[in-house]
Parts: sequence; structure tokens; C-alpha cells
Amino acid sequence: MDFRELLHARVIEFTVQEINNRTDLLPGITLGFQIYDTCAAVPMAIKATFQAVNGMEPVLNYTSVCSTNAAAYVPAVIGDSESTPSVCMARILGLLGIPQVSHFATCACLSNKRQFPAFLRTVPSDHHQAAALARMVKYFGWTWIGAVRSDSDYGNNGMASFLKAAQEEGICVEYSEAFYRTEPRNKIERVANVIRSSTARVIVAFLASDEMQVLLEELVRNPPPPLQWIGSETWIINADFLRFNMCAGAIGFSVPRAVIPGLREFLLDLSPAQVLKSLLLTEFWESSFSCSLTGFSESMRECDGSEDIRALQNPYTDTSHLRITNMVYKATYAIAHAIHGVICNDTQCDKSIQFAPWQILDGLKRVNFTTKNGYRVTFDTNGDPVAVYELINWQVQKDGTLDFVTVGLYDSSKPKGQEFSLSRAINWVGGQMEVPVSVCSESCPPGTRKAVQKGRPVCCYDCIPCAEGEISIRTDSLNCVQCPPEFWPNAKQDSCLPKPVEFLSWGDTLSIILTAFSVAGTFIAVCVAAVFYKHRTTPIVRANNSELSFLLLFALALCFLCSLTFIGQPSEWSCMLRHTAFGITFVLCISCVLGKTIVVLMAFRATLPGSNVIKWFGPPQQRLSVLSFTFIQVIICVLWLTISPPFPFKNLKHYKHRVILECGLGSAVGFWAVLGYIGFLALLCFVLAFLARKLPDNFNEAKFITFSMLIFCSVWVTFIPAYVSSPGKFTVAVEIFAILASSFGLIICIFAPKCFIIMFKPEQNTKKILVRKVPSKSL
Repeated sequence: MDFRELLHARVIEFTVQEINNRTDLLPGITLGFQIYDTCAAVPMAIKATFQAVNGMEPVLNYTSVCSTNAAAYVPAVIGDSESTPSVCMARILGLLGIPQVSHFATCACLSNKRQFPAFLRTVPSDHHQAAALARMVKYFGWTWIGAVRSDSDYGNNGMASFLKAAQEEGICVEYSEAFYRTEPRNKIERVANVIRSSTARVIVAFLASDEMQVLLEELVRNPPPPLQWIGSETWIINADFLRFNMCAGAIGFSVPRAVIPGLREFLLDLSPAQVLKSLLLTEFWESSFSCSLTGFSESMRECDGSEDIRALQNPYTDTSHLRITNMVYKATYAIAHAIHGVICNDTQCDKSIQFAPWQILDGLKRVNFTTKNGYRVTFDTNGDPVAVYELINWQVQKDGTLDFVTVGLYDSSKPKGQEFSLSRAINWVGGQMEVPVSVCSESCPPGTRKAVQKGRPVCCYDCIPCAEGEISIRTDSLNCVQCPPEFWPNAKQDSCLPKPVEFLSWGDTLSIILTAFSVAGTFIAVCVAAVFYKHRTTPIVRANNSELSFLLLFALALCFLCSLTFIGQPSEWSCMLRHTAFGITFVLCISCVLGKTIVVLMAFRATLPGSNVIKWFGPPQQRLSVLSFTFIQVIICVLWLTISPPFPFKNLKHYKHRVILECGLGSAVGFWAVLGYIGFLALLCFVLAFLARKLPDNFNEAKFITFSMLIFCSVWVTFIPAYVSSPGKFTVAVEIFAILASSFGLIICIFAPKCFIIMFKPEQNTKKILVRKVPSKSL
């Protein structure tokens, strides 16, 4: 027989006696009770319900009533222990308005007040247990689990609540199997094979004790790989299952363990004479001691009075784990308080008051008291109590046996996220202290994202590296995020680092080389100017206007120096200076060269008979032409700087992983106007010099100017595509190279021949050589 159900029946008897002995609760009123056995079967539950509401005596003579008519007035019912029988009972009792208080029917479906208006319970609903289990599974990092349940109201509704909560927590279920204990063995075997072949190492079992026993006995035949069992409250505290070592390390929630003062003494205070008054106690006695109290059994000896109930070790005598027993204790007290609220005032009770069951139901909904052992009893609008669970862990003791150990607590009344707490270490499956792993796919590290595998649950995924320029900073990221424009991912792509800044700095090797050439060019220009100044009275220096030569040398020195403005980190002033200085100094150079070219042409025309053209292009006119040509470029630069000047900016598009500091043109029209004007003057100078290249003059500069302008134009024609296509700091280097190359071309082509004559051929630097004519050749 089921000693636990006998224990529950005797707790009702104990509680009723305790209430009847109190003077503050139902004073002067004696409560009675009747015990009906439903045999954990729906038909018997329905039969017992009809017997109770119709005033029929129970088959088992376990009763204590005040009068012979008491059975006709059932104010309330306690039970059943299982959900499915309770559902059937609640449908009948709800129609009659008779309150039903269950101590162990946990199905969440019973919280539906439309279907079960008269149902209440002292045990928490599976809705809370399912939520607690889902949060616990999430807490320990399990995302890939298996699930089995009883094919009953308890199992189906409980698992449905759990699966819904698990989905919200991001937990995937590899399989969900249901069975009932009376089903054929091949069905149980199929469920066991699913468990054996699964990859999930955690299994949630929402099973009644009978189904759990059937499943474990089947699994023992061919044990599966070690599994971490997660149990519902019906079997996680069932001591009968501690013999199954495969469940070592199991965890699950149960109602808190309690102590009921005086209960153990009451349970053990039994004599054979008392036992004979009840068929239930008689069966218990004879089963426990294997003897017959009546002496009519042929298979058992007759009890001789030496039987000691205190020496027994079974669920009836074990009061160290009072959990569901305390729920019975609370249910009995709840009904007593409801009756008290109906027929009693502050000082006394009126025995003559006739009350209806619906009044007791209303009273139950309002009860709010604390039992003698310190537990609060109250019901919410669904007839449910506050959910408080202990987290139970099956731990191996020093002697090698399994036992229940409380390792944590769940309290639904606490703020969200704080309901679950651990108080001590958990021993997991296999005796390990580390939390076992049960995932379909390993966690994706930072720097990757999850990509769900087609046709599989969301917990099964591949880890895909983040795309270029993207990062993920958390484990199991669903998406990668783009780094800000001025940042770039590190090698692991789990953080964004500032992009390295690139510009032509003074410390670069390329900058040092260009600076050296710039300084060397300036030095050469100064040296040439010094040579010319020293020999300023010589014919070769005086020819073709020495004043323009000195101005040209000064302009070339500025051209060499202006290339230095392109080196260093761009700033607002440097960007404006580098382009305008370059534009103005080069126009000054070309203007001087153009002036010298015109002088050559005018000098030739002046030698023709009757020509007086030279007076129209004397030194004043030469100075004015240089000034005019240069002033036009100044006007262009001023307009450029006024309308849309160059500015420093960060180029983020050319390179993905670097920031290039550049000078934006501001107005592209202004930039190309400056270059175009220089090109126009250079082309004009080239054409004029080409026309004068063969004039009969030993000191004719036209051919040297032609070569210098040819070099100049070649450099700048080549510069344009190179400038557009060069990356980063090399764009600036190309521009500097063009400036230096064209400047060196001018100073070498125009001044090198003269310096060679001055320094190494002074005999040719005479007026006689200068005025000597050569045969004229046609152009």
C-alpha cells in the first residue's frame, strides 16, 4: 500500500484534533472528517466525490463526524493528490459550489477559475514550477535539452508551461516525449531509445512518480550516457528512486521542508486496539509487520504484541522530510479558518448558523493566517499560494548512498530576476563539481556571429566571422556591428581601434629625401644668384636683362621652398598656404621666363633696319609684364580663398583601415584655374621660345627656355594622372616631386650653361664673342 497517502490521511486527523483542542479557532465547535480513497484513478475519484456530496459513508471506516447527519453537509473537500483526478473532482464540486483544496494537484490548468471556480490549493501551480525550471536551465547555461512527461493533465500542462518559458529563455528542446505508465512496453522502450540516442546531456522529466519509476526501470536495462536529470516536484523528493544511481546529481524543485510539532508522536502513538478500528491502519500494520491482527490469515503469523512501530523505517514513520504533508496541514487549517470566518465573531461561534458551501468558498478566498509551524497561508485570485520552492540536489554521501540536499531557493514573490538563488555547491552527474555542458553548438566567441543551421532549432548554429569592418563584443552575438568611421576592428574583430592616421610627416624617409632636394635646390638658386651677382658686369649676365635673371632666381628659390609647405600634418593655414604659394611662385617664375623670351624676340626685331620695337619692351615694360601676369594669379588665388578655400579633412574612403589627412581643394574650379593659368603661361612661353630658338645670337636663351618649358610641361602633364591615382600621402609626394622637377628643369636649362661659361670658359664671356654674328638661318 502507499504509506504516503496513509500519512496524509493521518495528518488530517492530527490537524483536526489540534484545531478542536484550540480555544482561539472555532471555540466550542468540533470538526469532523471523512476519508475516501480514490486509488489514484479517475473513476474512483468521481465515485468518491459523488459519495461525499450525497452523504454516503466511505467504504473505508476511517471517519470522525459529529453526528449521523454530518456527512450530508460537506462544507469543503481536501484533495486529490494528483492533478487528473482533481480535475474531474473540481468539475463536479464547482457546479455545487463546494470548495476543494488540494495539497498536491499542481496542474496549471486548475488555475482557470472559469472552469474550476471552487478549486484552491496549498501547493504552488506548475506554472511557477515550469518558470522556475526554465530559469534554472538558463542559469546554468543549458540550451540543448531533452524532455519527457506524463501523458496526463499534470505532465502535458506542466510541460507546455515549461516549453513556453524555455522558448522565452532561448532554450531549445531536442525531443519531447510523452507516455503513461499503463501503455505497452514497446512505447516505453521507444521513449527510452530516444533518450539513449540523443545528444542533449540534460533531460527535464515532468513525470508523476509512477511514470518515472517505469522509465528508470526501462533505462536500467541498457543505461544511456550520463545524463543530468532535472525533476519535477512529484519525483525529485521520492526516496524510492534514490536506489537508481544513474540519477545521482539530479536537481529539481520541491515545496519547502517543514516541521510539524507533535506529529511524529501522534503517528507513532498506535496500539493494536487502535489500529483495528480502521481498515487503512489495519492494512498498514499487517503489511509493515507481516502479521495478522485478526488471526484469520493462513499466509501470515498472528501478531503477538511485540511489534514496535518506532522501529519501522518507511515513509509513514519518516518525518524528516515533511513537504507535501505540510501542504495537507495547511489545507486543513485553511478550511477551519474559512468556517471560523463564517460562523464566529471575535469571541464566540454560533453553532445554530446554517451556512452554504459557497460561503466557505468565499471565506477561503479571504484567509490570511500563519500556521503554528510558521507558514503563511493565503490564496491569490486564481486560488494559488505564493510559489516558494527549495532546489533539491541528489548528492552522494560519505557512505556511498544518495540523499536529498537543499542547495537553493526559488521565491516567486521576489522581484524579477532575483527569484532564484543558490546557497551551497551542487554535485552534478558523475560527481563532478563543474556544471555539465549541454549545447547543440559551442558558443560563438567575440568576433563572430551566429548563423542558424537550416532546418534545425535556433540553438544549432554556425559561427561566422564578422565581415570586414565589423565586430562583435559579446559571446553568441546574433549580429556584428560596424565600427565608427574613424575606427577599425582589431585582428580578433572583438573591439574597434582608432585607425592609424596617415600624412606625409617630417619623419618619413620620403619627406627627408624631398626636403633634402628642396633645400639643395634653394641652395643652388642662391649660389647661382651669387655667381651672377659677382659677375654682373660681364656680357653674359647683362645679356637678356640681368634684372629678370635675378628675379627668376628669387622665384625659383621660393618654388623650392614652397614644396616644404606640403610636408607635415595638414592644418587650415597650411592647406591655404601650400596651394596659393605654389600657384603664385610658379606664375612668377613663368612670367620671368616669358619676359626673357619676349626680350629675345624683341632684340632680334630691333636689329632689323628701321625697327624701333625695342623701345616698347624695355626694362619698365618687362617689370610691368611680370607684375601683371603674377597679379592675375594673385586675383585667382584671392577669389579661391574667399569663395571656397582649401581645408584639412580626413579621407576615410580611400583606405578602409587607415585615415588619410589631406587638404581638400574647397573649390575644384579654383584649383584647376590656378593650374590652368600656369599651364597657359608655360605653353605661351614654350611657343615663343620655340619660334626664337634659331635666332642668330650666340647668347640666345630661346633654345634653353624651349627645353626648360618642354620639361616643365612634360612634368605637369604627367603629374595630373599621377596626382589623381596616387594613394594617401603619396598624392602629396607626387605634387612635391612635380614642383621640384619643374624647378630643377628651369634652373638647369636656363642657368647651367651660363654658369658653365662664367666659371669654366671665361674667355667666351666677352663682348666680342657676344656681338659676333653667325649666318642667318630661316625659321
